[in-house]
Amino acid sequence: MTIDQQVDALYESMSQEERIAQLRSTYMDGLFDTNGHLDTAQCRKLIPFGIGHFSQYASQKPTDANVLRDRVAAVQDWLIHNTPNGIPALFHEEVLSGINTKDATIYPQQIGQACSFNPILAEQKTLQTSINLRKMGGILSLSPMVDVVKNPGFNRLEESYGEDAYLSAVLGTAFVRGLQQGDLKKGVGACAKHYLGYGGGGDAKEKELMEEIILPHETMIRLEGCRALMPGYHAVKDTNCVANHWILTDILRGYLGFDGIVVSDYTAIDQIPGLSTPLEKATAAINAGNDVDFPHGDNYKYLQEGLDNGTVSQAAFERAVKDVLRYKFHAGLFDSDAYLYSKERITLDSNEERQTAYNIATQSVVLLENNGILPLKGNQRIFVTGPNANSPWAMCGDYSFPSMAYFWKGVVDDLDHPHIVRLLEGMKVRKPNGTDVSYSRGCDWTEEIETKFNVSGDQRAWEYKLLHRKVDSGEKADREEALKMAKEADVIIAAMGENVMLCGENRDRQGLRLPGSQEQYVEELIATGKPVILIMFGGRAQIISNIADRLAAIIQAWYPGEEGGHAIADILYGKVSPSAKLCVSYPNVELNEPICYNTSTEKDSRVAWPFGYGMSYSSFKYDNMKMDNTIKTTDESFTLSFDVTNTGKVDADEIAQIYISPTSRNQNIRPIQLQGFTRITLKAGETKTVTAKIFTDQLGYFSHETNRQWNLVPGRFTLKIGASSQDIRLKHDINLTGDKVTKPLRDHYFSETEVK
Repeated sequence: MTIDQQVDALYESMSQEERIAQLRSTYMDGLFDTNGHLDTAQCRKLIPFGIGHFSQYASQKPTDANVLRDRVAAVQDWLIHNTPNGIPALFHEEVLSGINTKDATIYPQQIGQACSFNPILAEQKTLQTSINLRKMGGILSLSPMVDVVKNPGFNRLEESYGEDAYLSAVLGTAFVRGLQQGDLKKGVGACAKHYLGYGGGGDAKEKELMEEIILPHETMIRLEGCRALMPGYHAVKDTNCVANHWILTDILRGYLGFDGIVVSDYTAIDQIPGLSTPLEKATAAINAGNDVDFPHGDNYKYLQEGLDNGTVSQAAFERAVKDVLRYKFHAGLFDSDAYLYSKERITLDSNEERQTAYNIATQSVVLLENNGILPLKGNQRIFVTGPNANSPWAMCGDYSFPSMAYFWKGVVDDLDHPHIVRLLEGMKVRKPNGTDVSYSRGCDWTEEIETKFNVSGDQRAWEYKLLHRKVDSGEKADREEALKMAKEADVIIAAMGENVMLCGENRDRQGLRLPGSQEQYVEELIATGKPVILIMFGGRAQIISNIADRLAAIIQAWYPGEEGGHAIADILYGKVSPSAKLCVSYPNVELNEPICYNTSTEKDSRVAWPFGYGMSYSSFKYDNMKMDNTIKTTDESFTLSFDVTNTGKVDADEIAQIYISPTSRNQNIRPIQLQGFTRITLKAGETKTVTAKIFTDQLGYFSHETNRQWNLVPGRFTLKIGASSQDIRLKHDINLTGDKVTKPLRDHYFSETEVK
């Protein structure tokens, strides 16, 4: 039988209680006694008809992976042998920067990884994550977050791939490819979130919504078979996404052809406005197209009442149950040899995983300015200072084990699992002979609590006490001592920026300048007359326009993960040339509104460093661009080539970017739009040729004249090769000829590059 036939047969054999149970979730820990043994009486009481899902099963308490696996095994065994149809559950967890559990590798946060422009490493990271999570019994993830975020102040910007839809789509699709391994029977399912436009753009016109905001979701679904999706907390066209028929049924299922499961964000159904009862909220969500109620199913437990009184659509209910069952069949849960967990000893954070974390970190750190101070020379006295110099919070983004344990659970001790290499540690371990490294904290992140309280997002984060905390560093910040040590040094490393309480879900500050008195402290360091290298950590850009022109060098390190200290030290000492490029437009003024490179080809005065910008210890020459002048609307693709030469004295990587701009007015596309990129590794003096296959679909645009459609219209374009969106090195005009072509959806999304 086909999967759909098997789903239909199983559905018919199930009672209504079993069906509703598949649409609900619970927490695994509630089924175990204080000794860690499965409490079968609790199982019979709480899940007598089975359960569809277990929420964030690996992050509730700091627990060894083998213990977690054994608990999953006990629960699955009980479900298979003690519920009417023996249906296994889906255990899900967050895997944004690695598995959100004790001991698991902490990779750089997404905003930093986006600056690597490296989908190969993005796939490698999630492949490693997938292998380990599946061993632990995890079958579904609630990652990645692919919101296209154009507001530099958005508190969850760190979870995204930045402001560009194309880059977000490439990296999000690579995330899915690695995580799912091309086969849900051995891989872990990805979940596209937050659909549609939670990070911005949800209020955009349909053209922008369908060309940009939906693009990462579309490519993850159509190219890699992503079979789970999570609506955002926000509203689109005045209707909350979790209850929005237009985006969940009309667009997602009708237009994109999605046949996976739609799962609510935690407590999102509770927050549907204008409805007073759980049944009304459940009815609105399931009828609109939302299948599963996370984290408990507190609204969906009333579905039978809605079916009885006719408010819940029988067709919608059947669709939801079958979507869950279909996913479980695709994941092989009903196979005789179902892979529900591994029986081997599980060891997390292997040398290979740490190496991947290091590789991503070295390619994520953006060098913004360098006035000749970097790389650091030998025989220097280096003074390291600042709140992020000797802190794990400089390295860990949201949804990593330490951050989640601290923020949600109040855990403050024993969080160094795995070991997180701090900047100071890296500077000492990696220092060349003859180099002296000294340290004094100098200042704290903030003197006052800066977190603003908002009622938005996950209800669990609405607690006043949860949000109104300052991180205790465990160190004394002695500014007088630090400034004295700074005067005796040859160079100063100032590690500033945000931490777990200053950036993240429902964590807003008053603005984007350095928190607390950090800027004042940097001013005092500058006043010593010694060169100051500013390293900024955090999930967003930091406004430093008051001090930028007096700094010897500026680095944006984001949250670089467990190997961040080693990676940054190796860049500072010149063992690695920085290569990352900005995935956001980096502002020089306070902004709380969208800003994006693709709105104009002119330089924006509000932007200090443009999208795609990043410095190296080398220099690069672009030349010899070749391509045809004319292509046809019926051509599938066309090819361009160009050379890149490392004209510097050190081996280095360069990220070449391909942009398209309309030349004729009839082209209804952005003034400039990224449509390709490639990372090129070059020895000093070496030249390589980049050949790019550009698909004609990439010249098109969306419209809804009669039906939703993708259009290719004859006209003229300029193909641009750049080192950033504002540093265009090569141009070539092309003429698209022929008749207008329309199609429901694009056949191709991404250009293909080859480097020789």
